[in-house]
Amino acid sequence: MLTACTSNNQEQKQGSPTASPNGGKTAAPASEQPKQSPAAQPGFPREVESAGGNITIKERPAKVALASWQLLEMLLPFDQSSAGITVPFAAANSALSSDVLKPYADKFKEIKVIGENTKVNLETLLAYGPDLIVAGSTTNKAIKEQLEQIAPTVWIDEEKINVRNEWPKVVTLMGSILGQEERAKTIIDDFTAKQSEGKGKLAARKGETVLFVQVREKAVYVMPPSTLARYYEGLDLTSPPSVEKMTNFEQLTLEGLSQIDPDHIFLGYFNYTDKSLAALTDEWEKSQVWKSLKAVKNNHVYPINGELALGLGPIGQKYGLETVIEGMK
Repeated sequence: MLTACTSNNQEQKQGSPTASPNGGKTAAPASEQPKQSPAAQPGFPREVESAGGNITIKERPAKVALASWQLLEMLLPFDQSSAGITVPFAAANSALSSDVLKPYADKFKEIKVIGENTKVNLETLLAYGPDLIVAGSTTNKAIKEQLEQIAPTVWIDEEKINVRNEWPKVVTLMGSILGQEERAKTIIDDFTAKQSEGKGKLAARKGETVLFVQVREKAVYVMPPSTLARYYEGLDLTSPPSVEKMTNFEQLTLEGLSQIDPDHIFLGYFNYTDKSLAALTDEWEKSQVWKSLKAVKNNHVYPINGELALGLGPIGQKYGLETVIEGMK
């Protein structure tokens, strides 16, 4: 059951996303064998890597809290019953309710929203009562002391790990934290296999230029190829020459798009799950400039959920891979 934050007290700001019943316990029948307690599970205590010095986890954590919005997809695929999460953007319109993430979220007995976007609600986090917190060394630096007072905290070293491009490293660390190393390996291997499969299916498209853009209500942004290496390199896609070496998210005009004129355009809508919200490209599509684009004339424009496909993490990017492969094959 998703529980949104309702208190604004003690909210703290951190790094921003990309321009991004809990009821009482029921006694088990006497005939049922009681479940193994976390403390009795093998592999604990264990030492795991943490920025500033390794940390010892005494027992498998039953309640894990994520202080950074970037870590949501790094936890959802694991076998975990309870999580406190910080969601990208707002809980009211969270991607957790999307067809992509909902099956993962539904497997949890409890999901407590302890933060939204750039804010962690420390009161809500404290009330959740985590056994362990996982945080970003840069993203959550401002509330380091407060987090460590609430529960033992593992710090993802964001100066050494680029979470967007190197999420397999974070997934591997999460597997170590939870004592689920094999599960972490499976998540990464499945993704790699999907890339390999897609590369073969799209071999005939080799050399055709592909552009990914974020579509917001009043702006459109080009996704630098370096932020989507798992598409460009993983599927052997070709970026337009004019954006190939781009490193920043740059705002795009319709005229600018006409100059790039790629063979394929992926429109990453950030209103994908709520079509009542506006998108700038709704207006673009009425113009003759839009209709003259190669991708438009050849029916090579593909809508995708931008929050997921253009975000970071194994679930959204696997959805992105599948959407790209299906669209371009």
